Order: sequence, then structure tokens, then C-alpha cells
Amino acid sequence: MAKPKSDKVIITCAITGGIHTPTMSSALPVTPDEIAAQSIAAAEAGAAILHLHARDPQDGRPTPDPAVFMQFLPRIKEATDAVINITTGGGLNMSVEQRLAAPLLAKPEMCSLNMGSMNFGIFGLADRYTTWKHEWEAPYLRGTEDFIFRNTFRDIERIVKMLGDAHGTRFEHECYDVGHLYNLAHFVDRGLIKPPFFVQTIFGILGGIGPEVRNLMFMKETADRLFGEDYRWSVLAAGRFQIPFATQAAMMGGHVRVGLEDSLFIGRGQLANSNAEQVTKIRKILEELGQTIATPAEAREILALKGRNNVGF
Repeated sequence: MAKPKSDKVIITCAITGGIHTPTMSSALPVTPDEIAAQSIAAAEAGAAILHLHARDPQDGRPTPDPAVFMQFLPRIKEATDAVINITTGGGLNMSVEQRLAAPLLAKPEMCSLNMGSMNFGIFGLADRYTTWKHEWEAPYLRGTEDFIFRNTFRDIERIVKMLGDAHGTRFEHECYDVGHLYNLAHFVDRGLIKPPFFVQTIFGILGGIGPEVRNLMFMKETADRLFGEDYRWSVLAAGRFQIPFATQAAMMGGHVRVGLEDSLFIGRGQLANSNAEQVTKIRKILEELGQTIATPAEAREILALKGRNNVGF
């Protein structure tokens, strides 16, 4: 059995992601310098975990290139004590091999791991813009009308063994729907995933569960039934639901995730100036509610991580 759950709230900040494109916000970090600077600022604002993707420095498209990751990972590690969490989702249309290239080189404390294949529709974003900074952006978004984000049972087992078993990496288990919780339970029952595991329930992506409070409650009830005390629960919601759902989750004893990967906004119709601005906002809300924010060291203890000195960068 895992240790009792902590009353400290872990703030994860997802710095750039693979969804939003440069046209949508000038604050979206693209270059290694920008990703490093915004990551360091988010950590200073209170984020214990930094969830990281890489971008092509020339045009901002998502890239799996380990060489690009290595231009910012050591800098972030040197400047902060934050837990560095590297994506295994990458960007749309990347193969599993491409998605694993940087994590296998970096051997981080944490990686994200999507717990099921799904339709992942962000094509609607393309209708909001008429001009683009780069020619790749509109086709990239519109292509998701006929796109399946692949994460088969074999893929998941392979990632768990190659990163978890071989390198001691633990996972942010991304669950976009109720069935993903049962997929996770399958691996827990087989003994491949051991407690305490970190469950990130995700709301508001077309193809996944909708951003309704009753869904938030049901996902939490389902996870409680499946996992009992063995898991740690966090919530992220896309777009305008980001801060309200994070606040609700924290009041229910959960952890939270913010960042420009999930929402480009800080308020209604107001683009955020940085990732740190979102971290500062949710931290203020949580502290006003009487919550205590977890430090990186406390997050490592809560999630039983291997430690910052046991990584490959």
C-alpha cells in the first residue's frame, strides 16, 4: 500500500505542449531559450513539476528531436529544483519511436503517459484565424479531423518497461476519459504500474470527456473505486475551464495543472503573458482557500520519485 495522501497541493505547469501554434499567442514559448526562461519563471512562481515538450526553433512546430530538448533541459535543472516531466505524447503524427527518443536519452524523474488511443480533435481552432505566422499551422490543426492519437496496450506496456522498469521514471498517467482509468487499472492489476501513481484526469479535449463538473466528480469517484489510497489525483482542463476545474479539484483534495499547453488565457478574452502568470493565479486562489503548495522536494516524496540527480542530463 502507498503512504497516506499528503495535504500539500502539487502545481504542475505544462510549458508549451503540442496543441497551440505560434499564431495563437506571442507568449507561447518556442525556442529553447524561451522554454527555459518560462520554465524557470514558472518554477519560481510555485510550480513543483514542469511538463515539457520541444519546438522547432525556426517555425515553432512540435519536434521530438532529443538535441532540441537537450538545449533547455540542463539549463532548467541547473536553475531550479523543479521536477522535470518530459512528454511521451510529443506532437500529432509522431511515431512512438520518435516520441520516446528524448525521454530515453534524458531518463527523467517523470514522463507523461496517455492511457489510451483516442480521437484528438483540435481542428476547430483553425477556424478562429485567417492569417498564420507559418504555413504548417493550419494543416496541422485541420488534420486532426482524421487523426487518432495512438496509445495501444502494447505501446503503453512498452513505455512503462523501457522508461519505468529500465530507468526508474514514474508517470503522469493522462486519462482523457473514464475508459482510460480502467486501462490504467488493467496495468495496475498486472503489477506493471505500482503505487503511488499519479493520475492526471483531463477535461475538454474533443474526443475525450467533456468539461462538466459532474464528469469531474464521476472521474474522481471512479478512480477512488479502482485505486483507493494507491493513487495521487490531479486535474487539468482545456481553455476557459482551466482555472475553474483546477480550483474545484483542489477543494476535493486533488493536485492541479496549468500552463500554456492547456490554455493560452489568464481571464475571459485575455491572453496570458506567460506560464508563470497562470501559476501565480492558481497559487493565489489555492492559498486563499487555505491550501498549502507543495515544494519540489515534497512533490518528490508524495510521488516517490527517484530524485533529480538520477537523470540523464
